Amino acid sequence: MTTGLAAALGAVALAGTAQAAPLTDAQRAQLLAVSKKQEPALSSDALAIWNLAEVGYKEEKSSALLQDRLRKAGFTVRAGVAGMPTAFVASFRNGDGPVIGILAEYDALPGLSQAAVPDRKGTPGKNAAHGCGHNLFGAASVASAVALKEWMAANKVKGEVRVYGSPAEEGGSGKVYLVRDGLFNDVDAVLHWHPGDNNSYTVTPSMANISGKFRFHGVSAHAAAAPDQGRSALDGVQVMNIAVEHLREHIPDKTRIHYVITSGGKAPNVVPDFAEVYYYVRQADPQIVRDVWARVVKASKGAAIATDTTSDYEITGGVYSLLPNKTLLEVAERNFSKVPIAPWDAEQTAFATQMAKNLPRAGLLDPTPILPPSAEEQLNGSTDVADVSWTVPTMGISTTTWVPGTPAHSWQSSAASGTSLGVKGASVAASALTLMGAELLQSPDVLAKAKAELVERRGKDFKYAAMLGDRKPALDYRDPPAQ
Repeated sequence: MTTGLAAALGAVALAGTAQAAPLTDAQRAQLLAVSKKQEPALSSDALAIWNLAEVGYKEEKSSALLQDRLRKAGFTVRAGVAGMPTAFVASFRNGDGPVIGILAEYDALPGLSQAAVPDRKGTPGKNAAHGCGHNLFGAASVASAVALKEWMAANKVKGEVRVYGSPAEEGGSGKVYLVRDGLFNDVDAVLHWHPGDNNSYTVTPSMANISGKFRFHGVSAHAAAAPDQGRSALDGVQVMNIAVEHLREHIPDKTRIHYVITSGGKAPNVVPDFAEVYYYVRQADPQIVRDVWARVVKASKGAAIATDTTSDYEITGGVYSLLPNKTLLEVAERNFSKVPIAPWDAEQTAFATQMAKNLPRAGLLDPTPILPPSAEEQLNGSTDVADVSWTVPTMGISTTTWVPGTPAHSWQSSAASGTSLGVKGASVAASALTLMGAELLQSPDVLAKAKAELVERRGKDFKYAAMLGDRKPALDYRDPPAQ
């Protein structure tokens, strides 16, 4: 990288004032009405995908459902792009004009089986659930794109709205392959949103990361009768983990390393000849992530030497830190506040009241406030949206789809994402994205300023190089370890 993170995230002073084309009251009313028409389809799609709960790169039915919705609405759909069978790009073009991208996600998380009720209750036969609300994410993004298409056609608005079906956000880095294959090269701005426990919009940078699996290979033997003839692959994993624990003291501040042993043997009386550990390294600065990851790799090699085993590793994911764009933040500010947000109805209030009893720190049970933008501080999470943001000016929002105080990646967020409370928040997001997209289609000066800000933040000499290198999509990263 040719510029440090501090420079990339510093204040950006651009000459001149971008001339936006704010929506008139009549345009806004028309757009909100068209967006509201999409609510039945949004609800149907979101709840269907919630029930499917397909994990990363396995979202065949979820992806097909959204593609079908877009085809029926008049979009041209390209499926299986960038080497990912469940990825797609859907486009509606109405003459020459700006190209506005909208991101859609639809992968679930493993290990979070949960019914759509406000108490802990797993669903028999299911292991995965939408603990990050991506069922809502994909459905609302598609609904917004369809609303924009109808408005553009009815009002002869020039330009293109393009939906990016993005699989495997949870650890699979699906958008990285879309970026790497140049699928955003002609896009003027990208919009996205995310389910959450509040309504907000931000310019907060996220954490870059690299993730991967370290595999150790040893020699099996009877653990009691002939332990001297065995070489434990699990010992290799454990020594590596101990080495990394000692490494933590000697890495830059705010760096995160976490891991889980995904395979450690089958029986205690058999020396395991195979073991695997799955690692993440995160930091706001992508270069620090690369440096720390290299030291983790060294720890794996040292562990193999110490235990007389062999080791190899596979990088399965890797993303940049989210690059803010204050020019597009102003677009969000102008439009998000214009979306009517109704209180919960009686059923939703009852759900929220009961769910609040199952939260460590429940917030105010009110879905209507919109929080002001936060300062440019590090967000302790990662997203493959970040790679898009280093390529195209990108702006996202969050809406209240969970009970305030709900942590993401929990059974509580999984439950709410399968209810009308979650769908209500997704509808708010769809309306906000629709207004933002409509303004950008009519504001070439704003788009030009957003692009200039992007270039200044990332550095004029910046050349994109994926954190995960040139590997093909890790389509099997959710599969059980292969020995």
